[in-house]
Amino acid sequence: MSGYTVEYIQEKLKKELNPIHLEVVDLSDGCGAKFSVLVVSEKFEGKPLLAQHRMVNGCLDEEMKKIHALTIKTMKPTQWEKQNTT
Repeated sequence: MSGYTVEYIQEKLKKELNPIHLEVVDLSDGCGAKFSVLVVSEKFEGKPLLAQHRMVNGCLDEEMKKIHALTIKTMKPTQWEKQNTT
């Protein structure tokens, strides 16, 4: 059990990435060991997908020592807008 909560992960990502949209889901039935995140941030502009994922992992570097799995989906604001208008 990692002891991390959805709220904790959300606050950490908000502080570091200033997302325009953020979804964090605990997939571990509450033990905080497996999360899925969707982060939409202007900080991803001009960066390839791998760099975006590294930014998310970097924000949670200390937490990843206890979290067993993290599924990451990142998007730039233009991608998010396009996906949600069609």
